[in-house]
Amino acid sequence: MESLHGLTKGTELESMVKSAMLAEANGTMMYYALSRLAKEQGLDEVAKTFIESANQEAVHAGFYATLNGKYPQDFWKLAETVMKAEYAGYDQVKAIAEKVRAAGFNTAADEMEIFAKQEQHHGEVLEEILKKYKPAETKTDAPKKIYVCPVCGFEYEGDINSEPEDWTCPLCGQPKNVFKEK
Repeated sequence: MESLHGLTKGTELESMVKSAMLAEANGTMMYYALSRLAKEQGLDEVAKTFIESANQEAVHAGFYATLNGKYPQDFWKLAETVMKAEYAGYDQVKAIAEKVRAAGFNTAADEMEIFAKQEQHHGEVLEEILKKYKPAETKTDAPKKIYVCPVCGFEYEGDINSEPEDWTCPLCGQPKNVFKEK
């Protein structure tokens, strides 16, 4: 398969593709919310249609992100970071669920506890993928700088200052100026 990674990065198309990516990502969220609302109203067929649209929007967002090279083509380091974030997500979502429960919203808290378990499962799945498929690392002569996002722990390897001013953490959206050198 021909790679489309970074095809529009640094071109006059980059900002247009970025706008499309963000619109599709927001469309994903919107369609999933519409599906939830339709299901709550007993409109199961409508909910199913919204889910289908949400899934397509997510594919579109991923396509545009690939065109702009939002995520590294050598994705293994990112996959490791995401795995750690998913494991940490278990505790984070559980803590939010406890606060939601304390506020008296038990039904929402119950569902959030399921989400917490799903976050942990995502970490487990990524761990298995990494064990099975990640190529063995080779030593490089020159150590690279590593910058860490203080919010989610994402590690950027290389010169973060080479990224455009509007570059954000691929996991949580924090701007590059909050990253700290490791």
